Amino acid sequence: KLNCVGLGIIQNILVDKPSDQSSRWSSESNYPPQYLILKLERPAIVLSITYGKYEKTHVCNLKKFKVFGGMIWVNILGCMSRHFFIFFIFLSAVCQHMCECPLFMLSVCVWLRTVPLMSWGPSFNFSIWYIELHGIEDPDVVQPCLNWYSKYREQEAIRLCLKHFRQHNYTEAFESLQKKTRIALEHPMLTHLHERLVLRGDFDACEELIDKAVRDGLFNQYISQQDYKPRWSQIIPKCNKGDSDDNRPGMRGGHQMVIDVQTETVYLFGGWDGTQDLADFWAYSVKENQWACISRDTEKENGPSARSCHKMCIDSQRRQIYTLGRYLDSSVRNSKSLKSDFYCYDIDANTWTLLSEDTSADGGPKLVFDHQMCMDSEKHMIYTFGGRILTCNGSVDDGRTSEPQFSGLYAYHCQAGSWSLLREDSCNAGPEDIQSRIGHCMLFHTRNRCLYVFGGQRSKTYLNDFFSYDVDGDHVEIISDGTKKDSGMVPMTGFTQRATIDPELNEIHVLSGLSKDKDKREENVRNSFWIYDIARNNWSCVYKNDQAVKENTTKALQEEEPCPRFAHQLVYDELHKVHYLFGGNPGKSSSPKMRLDDFWSLKLCRPSKEYLLRHCKYLIRKYRFEEKAQTEPLNALKYLQNDLSLTVDHTDPDETKEFQLLPTALFKSSSDFIPLGFSDVDQTYAQRTQLFDTLVNFFPDNMTPPKGNLVDLITL
Repeated sequence: KLNCVGLGIIQNILVDKPSDQSSRWSSESNYPPQYLILKLERPAIVLSITYGKYEKTHVCNLKKFKVFGGMIWVNILGCMSRHFFIFFIFLSAVCQHMCECPLFMLSVCVWLRTVPLMSWGPSFNFSIWYIELHGIEDPDVVQPCLNWYSKYREQEAIRLCLKHFRQHNYTEAFESLQKKTRIALEHPMLTHLHERLVLRGDFDACEELIDKAVRDGLFNQYISQQDYKPRWSQIIPKCNKGDSDDNRPGMRGGHQMVIDVQTETVYLFGGWDGTQDLADFWAYSVKENQWACISRDTEKENGPSARSCHKMCIDSQRRQIYTLGRYLDSSVRNSKSLKSDFYCYDIDANTWTLLSEDTSADGGPKLVFDHQMCMDSEKHMIYTFGGRILTCNGSVDDGRTSEPQFSGLYAYHCQAGSWSLLREDSCNAGPEDIQSRIGHCMLFHTRNRCLYVFGGQRSKTYLNDFFSYDVDGDHVEIISDGTKKDSGMVPMTGFTQRATIDPELNEIHVLSGLSKDKDKREENVRNSFWIYDIARNNWSCVYKNDQAVKENTTKALQEEEPCPRFAHQLVYDELHKVHYLFGGNPGKSSSPKMRLDDFWSLKLCRPSKEYLLRHCKYLIRKYRFEEKAQTEPLNALKYLQNDLSLTVDHTDPDETKEFQLLPTALFKSSSDFIPLGFSDVDQTYAQRTQLFDTLVNFFPDNMTPPKGNLVDLITL
């Protein structure tokens, strides 16, 4: 614990009195900037800050704030409401008046300034009840950090000067400062690139250097930082001569799909075609682009009966598919039909095995629908969570005045053939309690061995919470409790959203389904695709199509991407990084029985190495052409046609349009070029420097010159 000094009322927050309303610091108004300053008795490395609150809920508590600190003012913590509230909820069960915010970087501090941005009551002033700092103040630890920090600032200041001198061609000043300090401006490869490009104009050597950089993987960091772009492609399966439409799955929703990534085979079973449940079983070969019907009716082959709203999972190692649950109309429910049967399909033997006539009698879940099921191939375990429990017609569950029943979290030990209940359905807010639901997403991360659960619906409430469950440690971690929903930052609250996981990339992908807009009080079917970065705890939206499906939906849009829908199915091949989507309900009020049978693939694309190499060559050759155009217009035109043209994708309308405008450079004089702001530097040197700065952006940060510019430090 670190000691602080304060003035006047500041002393109140250095003493923890959660039951005393006067023991706090309060701002005069609720408008920033208001702030509170603490000074440490001596420089220290601050590791965490604990903020206290009043023992009861209070409108003046901070919801959003920032912390500045250091030997000088540096922003070291931006504690947004999402991060703050996670700690708030988690610790409130243990300590009713504490919330701890760890700093995201080690910083040697003398001063700390807390700047409130928002209170829980929007029209109330800000209050801080208690602050406790934790860190290291041992001089043997702190002093080396101070020395490193001073050296780092000095080094970066010199590198900014070196960059400025070279940009302005102050050669003597640049060489003298570098010789005196022996500080490198950048990686030797980039110095070599600058020499060939800016000083010599050796464009061929520049292309060779860029080619080597790409082959050595130096552009990988840049690629990983780029946003995904979705690329939908409708799959038209191959048909043999004489084949009828019966040789591919028909229209349906509420079906199930799994994928064997080793053989690139998608399996599809069951569903609802608008009038009846289905019992057909299909396999789609990605390599052959062809569907094969394994069974027209699995019940006739000792398999499951026709069903929808069931769930399947696949064990790719043992080549087995498991299916559990189904929906039954209340008119056909009885003690016999409500038994929860459980089947396993052996892919190689092409046989079904009834594992259980009623999982409830074996210690497992009762008959449920719209639940979720995941396979842990390593431990040969199956996890199932949620779903609504079906009961006989006339029971309390079917009464309008009673709440529906939901299933908890179960584990099935495949080898032992036994079930175990891990968590019961709970509406409590305890740290280890979980709330069951239907229409949610559940995924198993094979590397960190956690289940991830997101969204869904419970009775009339649409849920937007997000939590993980450690299957080995039997521990629940709340990632987001859903009470701070920001529609621009997280997927919209919804039902039948489809999610996949990529353990290698450590990402979760969510495709929207039926969304609930509480402001408009109506349900809409919308397209949106989100990615959750597990390591960074961050959601990003790849794309949105907020237009609900209408009768006049254009055919062109239908051909570019699938129309919005729900009750569809989505599977993901994590080896080849491809999603596959089939069928669903488009939600057309004019055709309530309409179901879809379209089949799509989705690739999330970032710029490839090949694209970046071609793009860099295009930038180099474009400048080379413009430079030639000023002195050798005829040779420049030949270069444009024969060399620059090779780096353009002529099937891309934007690239083609830009290429077609390039000949205008042949008719420009040197006075037509816009000065770049480099004083006392000839135009050729300045433009080559600008090209160099553009190419440098593709290299890793630890190889490049400082991002800033010396002149930007000068303020008026």
